[in-house]
Amino acid sequence: QVQPVESGGGLVQAGDSLRLSCTISRGTFSLLSMAWFRQAPGMEREIVVAISRLGGNTYYSDSVKGRFTVSRDNAKYLLDLQMTSLKPEDTAVYYCAARVEYLTPRMYYIQPADYNAWGQGTQVTVSS
Repeated sequence: QVQPVESGGGLVQAGDSLRLSCTISRGTFSLLSMAWFRQAPGMEREIVVAISRLGGNTYYSDSVKGRFTVSRDNAKYLLDLQMTSLKPEDTAVYYCAARVEYLTPRMYYIQPADYNAWGQGTQVTVSS
C-alpha cells in the first residue's frame, strides 16, 4: 500500500518562503495522482494544490494561487510544494495525499475523500 511521507515544515515569518516535499515508501510514484491538503486547528481539511500523474495538469486553491507552486519528479519519487509570500493564515498541518490513477493520466482530484493514502502531516507555522 502506498504510504506518503512529508518533510520540510517549520516556523517562518510572514513573507518568507518554505518548501515541502513528499515521497512514498511503497508503490509506483508515476501511477499516483497527488495533492497537498492542509488543516488548521478547528477547521476542515482543505485542498491546497493537486497534480496529475504526469504533472501536466494542476489545480491551485484561490488562497494560494500565485504564491505556491507544485511540481513532481517521477524519476526521483518527489512531490514538491514551493511556498512563497507566506501569510499567517497559511499556518496549518500540511498533508500529502495520493491515489492510484490507472485510467486517466491527466486527472487530478480536490476532495479529501478522493484519496486513500495520506502522510502523517508536517506543521507549517507562519508568524506575523
